[in-house]
Amino acid sequence: QVPLVESGGGLVQAGGSLRLSCAASGRILRNYVVAWFRQAPGMEREFVARITRSLGIAYYGESVKGRFIISRDDAKNTVSLQMNSLKPEDTAVYSCAAAASTLASTTPTGYDYWGQGTQVTVSS
Repeated sequence: QVPLVESGGGLVQAGGSLRLSCAASGRILRNYVVAWFRQAPGMEREFVARITRSLGIAYYGESVKGRFIISRDDAKNTVSLQMNSLKPEDTAVYSCAAAASTLASTTPTGYDYWGQGTQVTVSS
């Protein structure tokens, strides 16, 4: 198992910023594809961003491109999501996920391990 724990969620006004963190114990995140997904009430889970194994190349969903930045800190064994210029439509539960397969991309089913999620609420 790769227990994942998210932190950093909260309430912010539109235009503001939040930084989410995903921490792991028992495994080294550098050896996994790590992604952030989000799910709003009544909506399907949506891909937000992912960072590849080793080289740490970042990919983003269209709705967050240019506003969010995913990064990895190998010394702390964490993956962060810096969220800028937040909009009310960014309101959701954000979860991090890890996959051993390099094929994991934007589909939730491709990920082996999940955190519990953290709530992000953006007020207008």
